[in-house]
Amino acid sequence: MKLSHLATHLVASEIVKISNEVNDLKSKGRAISNLTIGDLNSNIYPIPALLKEAIQEAYNANFTNYPPSPGIAELREVVSKDIKERYDLDYPASDIQIAGGSRPLIYTTYLSIVDEGDKVVYPVPSWNNNHFCYLSDAQKVEVETKPENNFLPTAEELRGKLDGAVLLALCSPLNPTGTAYTEKQLKEICDLVLEENKRRSPDQKPLYLLYDQIYALLTFGGKHVSPVGIYPEMKKYTIYIDGISKCLAATGVRVGWAYGPTEVIAKIKAFLTHIGAWAPKPEQEATAKFWAKADAVDAFVADFKGKINHSLETLHQGIQSLKSKGFAVDSIKPMGALYLTVKMDYVGKTAPDGTVIKDTTDLVFYLINNADAAFVPFSAFGNGREMPWFRASAGGCSLEDIQNLLPKLEKALSQLK
Repeated sequence: MKLSHLATHLVASEIVKISNEVNDLKSKGRAISNLTIGDLNSNIYPIPALLKEAIQEAYNANFTNYPPSPGIAELREVVSKDIKERYDLDYPASDIQIAGGSRPLIYTTYLSIVDEGDKVVYPVPSWNNNHFCYLSDAQKVEVETKPENNFLPTAEELRGKLDGAVLLALCSPLNPTGTAYTEKQLKEICDLVLEENKRRSPDQKPLYLLYDQIYALLTFGGKHVSPVGIYPEMKKYTIYIDGISKCLAATGVRVGWAYGPTEVIAKIKAFLTHIGAWAPKPEQEATAKFWAKADAVDAFVADFKGKINHSLETLHQGIQSLKSKGFAVDSIKPMGALYLTVKMDYVGKTAPDGTVIKDTTDLVFYLINNADAAFVPFSAFGNGREMPWFRASAGGCSLEDIQNLLPKLEKALSQLK
């Protein structure tokens, strides 16, 4: 059967492939610590009780018809108020679009800005930008980042690559690394964006900044920083992506929002009238009620964030302990989100059965089978298959799971020669 060029050359998610393997083994009784997906085990991390009650009440009240395409007015008003109080950003409800999580908002941002062949710049590793570029026929410009910079792109690395680009896609805290920008780092990048836009004539497209801050409330230690918070003039160019999926452990509730320049948000709205991908109306009604209770939101986030941070720090310390014993491993102290960046430099080594670890995907499946632990290689985020860095997500495991996997990991790695 002949299919479209787009479908024929579409690459499936490597993360989903690994996760499917893990789920298959778990269905057969294997107890595997699943560190792969950026999801939450809802039995370990349930959504806020008040949010759950409000969702149930909304269904009982028969809020089961179509929501307004931009999102219900109550939720957009609550979001507008919250971003003013939380980040001192001024966006009216009319410049806020609600959707079924952040993914359709990112995709329609691409569709609203990018024409075939337009340059889109993004760092690697980063989540899904390579696929969004493919889906929008963009010319991708990948900026390889370094561990010494916490795998975040620097202004120096971006300099010269923004010429003629229409979109720069950034995320902080970053998926997959769990690292976050400082104000100085982000300010220097915003300087480049403003300089580039000043050089352009009125008939040229601007260089827009897609700023994914879905993990903003899960920033550890330091404060979350944002482009418009640093430079008000960035408001003309910045599209924010946010929502409840991560900070409320509500990945399956599917409520996200975008806000930014009126002309861009208007086109995102227009795309979504055709695509759909709206957040269900009961979930919107419930989120509007709960998000309006800032104290309840902050209390839940503080508790949830503390638990996730503890799990990530436990894993980080475990990896550092292995490093001190001479293992070829390392990790970067977690700064936010659900993730720890882990180095396991074992490509080229041989397993006890004689199998050679040819690339990081081989190492992933070796560890699934020999350490009952599943990681995601950075090759899933745009890097090469021999690069020895991995994402470990703490959302699907308990603290006890993480503590128990460390001796298994040590034993499995010690057997590679």
